[in-house]
Amino acid sequence: MSGWRFLISKRWAGYLALTVLFAVVCVFLGNWQLARRAEAQAEIHRVDNNWSAEPVPLTEALPTLESFDESQKWLPVVMEGSYLHDDELLVRTRPRAGMPGFEVLTPLQLPDGTVFIVNRGWLPTGSAQDAPDVVPSAPEGTVTVVARLKAGEPSLAGRSSSGNQISTIQLNEISERLGTDNYTGAYGLMISESPEAIDPRPLAVIKPPRDEGPHLSYAFQWYVFAIMAFIGLGWAARQEFRAVNIDDPAERKRAAARAKKQSLKTRSDAEVEDEILDNAR
Repeated sequence: MSGWRFLISKRWAGYLALTVLFAVVCVFLGNWQLARRAEAQAEIHRVDNNWSAEPVPLTEALPTLESFDESQKWLPVVMEGSYLHDDELLVRTRPRAGMPGFEVLTPLQLPDGTVFIVNRGWLPTGSAQDAPDVVPSAPEGTVTVVARLKAGEPSLAGRSSSGNQISTIQLNEISERLGTDNYTGAYGLMISESPEAIDPRPLAVIKPPRDEGPHLSYAFQWYVFAIMAFIGLGWAARQEFRAVNIDDPAERKRAAARAKKQSLKTRSDAEVEDEILDNAR
């Protein structure tokens, strides 16, 4: 086929279909990266709005046991009650700064009998067993706790509880385990407790960094890949056009011009100077 008629062949229809499919996948991945960036920006916004806010009463922030809105994440709340020391739980597989460890959950029973789960902080795995060497005791008696709200976690298939260790902070499962009326919409990451415990408390949660990640640059890369796919298809079509029309006089003339231009690029400065001198003679 002379000219561009080869483009209407089944082979080139297949090339076009593959290019379109590749571009669609790239656009999908680019959009996914933009969605990830939006989620990161929303998290930064929540931290900016809530992290340093004044604590509000727990019952005001969470009117019912199931109440919680994602916009309340990191919001400080204040409550008063008594710790249920015998029902304390350890959440395993909680790394921090590259070290394995546990988070300490101590249920706090409020004056109305309901229970709010307080995450008192992180402890490293012990030196001789798969548990912390020492779990600092929570204060006895009535205590005032300030904590940051956070949603409960989903169940993990295939993960089971062992003794006082659990694999995830699934608040409904914890409520069933304790047999108490728990807040199941959110739990609290402890900021402070008054009176303070005698022993040093477990390590508190660290403020998340204001970093949205490289999602925007990744999105641009995927979009560029989609565009490059069509550029590559056009380049391949142009190369086949030259091969198919090699006997066309106009194409031969263009091929000769390209060859001459290429030879000029590859010639050394010394060769160019010699040619100029020869022409001068």
